[in-house]
Amino acid sequence: MIKEYLKDILLFLKSSNFYKGVLQTSAVIIPLIVFNSFGHISYAIPIAIGVFLNIPGNIPGTLKRKIYSTLISIVLTMTVTLIISFAKHNFALLLFTIAVLSFFISLISAYGFRGSLIAFCGLLAIVLSLVNRNTDLGIWAYVGLIGLGGLWFLLVLGISHWIAPKKDEDQLLSETLRITGSYLKIRGKLLLEKDKREQLLIRTLKLQTELNEKHEILRELLLSERKQIGRSHFDEKRVLIFISLIDILELALANTLDYSKIDVIIKDRDVLKQFKNLNTTMGNHLQVLSKILMNKKKVQNKNELLDGLAVIEKTIQKYILSVALPAGREGILTLRNLQDYQEQQVTKIRAIRRVMNNVTKDKISFKDKEASQFITTQDYSLQIIARHFTFKSPIFRHALRLTVAIIIGFTFGTLVGIKNPYWIVLTLIVLMRPSYGLTRERAINRIIGTVIGAIFAVAIIFLTSNTIIYMVLAAVSLVIAFSLLQQSYRSAAAFITINVIFVYALLEPNSLAVVKFRVLDTFIGAVLAVIANYTLWPSWEFMNLNPTLVNSINKNKAYLTAVSKIYFTKETRNLEYKIARKEAFLAISNLNAAFQRMTQDPKSKQKEMQLIYEFVSLNNTFLSALASMGGFIQNHNTTASSENFDAFITHIENQLENAETCLSENKTAVIKEHKKIETAEMALKSSFTTLSNQRDQQIKEGQHKIDLEMRLQLQEAHLITNQLTWLKGLSEDIYRNSLKYSQLFIDKS
Repeated sequence: MIKEYLKDILLFLKSSNFYKGVLQTSAVIIPLIVFNSFGHISYAIPIAIGVFLNIPGNIPGTLKRKIYSTLISIVLTMTVTLIISFAKHNFALLLFTIAVLSFFISLISAYGFRGSLIAFCGLLAIVLSLVNRNTDLGIWAYVGLIGLGGLWFLLVLGISHWIAPKKDEDQLLSETLRITGSYLKIRGKLLLEKDKREQLLIRTLKLQTELNEKHEILRELLLSERKQIGRSHFDEKRVLIFISLIDILELALANTLDYSKIDVIIKDRDVLKQFKNLNTTMGNHLQVLSKILMNKKKVQNKNELLDGLAVIEKTIQKYILSVALPAGREGILTLRNLQDYQEQQVTKIRAIRRVMNNVTKDKISFKDKEASQFITTQDYSLQIIARHFTFKSPIFRHALRLTVAIIIGFTFGTLVGIKNPYWIVLTLIVLMRPSYGLTRERAINRIIGTVIGAIFAVAIIFLTSNTIIYMVLAAVSLVIAFSLLQQSYRSAAAFITINVIFVYALLEPNSLAVVKFRVLDTFIGAVLAVIANYTLWPSWEFMNLNPTLVNSINKNKAYLTAVSKIYFTKETRNLEYKIARKEAFLAISNLNAAFQRMTQDPKSKQKEMQLIYEFVSLNNTFLSALASMGGFIQNHNTTASSENFDAFITHIENQLENAETCLSENKTAVIKEHKKIETAEMALKSSFTTLSNQRDQQIKEGQHKIDLEMRLQLQEAHLITNQLTWLKGLSEDIYRNSLKYSQLFIDKS
């Protein structure tokens, strides 16, 4: 246990998060040390503040984006500091200025995650501008030094990128390997744990969302600078690992089964246990690879994977002997399809192993223009803000809510004589999010983290008054706090509190009073944040779900079209298919994330939860069935597309078109004509029956071992027929749910 714990600590110390924590802390401390040594500490403080104000924007991304976003945040923080500094002399004017700035800065979050972090930098500048400055520096000089601090931090960013340009990529790949491993292990549990399936399915939705978020960042990092790919062996390796991880996720989604049907078809649970065990082995293998990627050690042995496949083959052979044909054929084909899936997953995992062992000769085949189509670009036009300038927008409501909460918090703190009322404001801007559930969760973590940090700091203060120890602990706690911000907010809050208390302990003799006010202000800010999110123009998730549902259905429909096209053309390296797949995955990830946020809302605000859960599950299952069919077509030589296949595809497209129209206020369905679906369904089932009869005849004639061609034909007929029938039923259920949803939410609005 201790050995594993030490390994985890070592892994953390090698992580990108710790690396950034050290760099960011160094950027804050170095100006303080240098200027203090020359007796000019008054210059160092605004420079350090300038660094601190621009740190939040340092998230994974290309160097170009980091530079641009940091420059924007520098200009914004300087402007905010200047305006607040002039307005501070009149309380009424100050409140008005804070209100206007808070509202318009908050709207910047409409530009996505990076935009929200720039907005946070601006809001943080408001808070730090409220601190009483014990300096003789004029306003313009003070603001100029803050800008200098921002530029110094930008220089540190450039140096850090030059020293370790691939640190973020390795960290993200490592995390993606780890999460993918967890995902595969849970997928294995779904085969056996009937009583826990609903909870496990919800966990898979959460992990899918996390994986798609990681994939999006990795696409930006790995594919945006394609000129480097091909000249750098390390770039090639990272892209190859990333492609394999995307394929693993698609294969896993493609293997989403009708588990209730599996329970009926396959009675022998020991058979499914072997498949579950192999999934666990694959998941563990990926999680070990995630650690090896950071530690740069030799990859583990592949024998566990190969042994697992051998056990699966023996299990299937044993099952074949235990069931009678033709009654047991459906179970055998189901196990064979499951075996094919796991063989493909093992192949992808072994491909990652070979890349990490430097024994692969694979090359990246797509071109620069193709790569750019996989990167999601952010529109930065002013029209984005204009579109959100409506009370229906969750971002507009959040901006208004946050502004009112800040004014109330600062006014209350000032009027009752709280020593540092800006701490209440700081707590508000850190905690408040458009989602009530996330705000409440962060508030709880903030309070717990602050109390833990305060208890630790007080204990140290009682034990010693050594200023050297205080300085060391202040510096170390800041490094750890920066390192943990993206991983564990509760832990980060604890270390931030420790840092603040020891900094004040160095400046003021009565440091215990600081602890009291720190805890009190945090508690007031956290409670106010939760109350404001609940009462001030709340934006409950069910109110904002409709556009996400429409987008998910639309992208699934586009993916269906792409799958049918490759079945017709047999072009397995089709770029259109890959882009449609990526967009469908992102759309379903956004839908899953919205549903997760809804589960965090108060029970009374979870309107029609069961209907929405069913809707989300249907869209996820539809995507899984599509991925299954697409994966099979890509990895097998399939027969020609038929009129019956086309009839199914058109019917399913029509159902999705109708569903999309139900959920959209100004859309008219475009319905395509097709062969009668009942006729097409009977024809496809007849085709499978014919092949089954041929196989039965072979067995009667003594040919007990099935030849490869017959086996593949049976698998194709079984999978394509089942998937099309499944997709048909799912599309019809999606349409029916759309009608119910529109009657409950859209028609009333």
